[in-house]
Amino acid sequence: QVQLVESGGGLVQAGGSLRLSCAASGNIFKVNTMGWYRQAPGEQRELVAAINSGGSTNYADSVKGRFTISRDNAKNTVYLQMNSLKPDDTAVYYCILSQFSNNYWGQGTQVTVSS
Repeated sequence: QVQLVESGGGLVQAGGSLRLSCAASGNIFKVNTMGWYRQAPGEQRELVAAINSGGSTNYADSVKGRFTISRDNAKNTVYLQMNSLKPDDTAVYYCILSQFSNNYWGQGTQVTVSS
């Protein structure tokens, strides 16, 4: 089994920054994808950013140019650097690890951006 532990959420003002971290442990294979989803109240969960074990990334259009995803393969840890935060970024952010068609989720961390 795989477990993911998230940290770094909090309350910031618009224009501020936060850095989320997610550390994975357990039966993790070399080839995998890690990323971040978010879910705002009353809305569907959406993909924010993803990065595979080779370093290839994908971003939601709404965060391109503001967020940066990175990973440390040796530590099985993924990061999300969030800059120029907007109130619309307010959501619960969930870390995900995908491997061999299996998805594993973190517990979620609240990000609140005030105006």
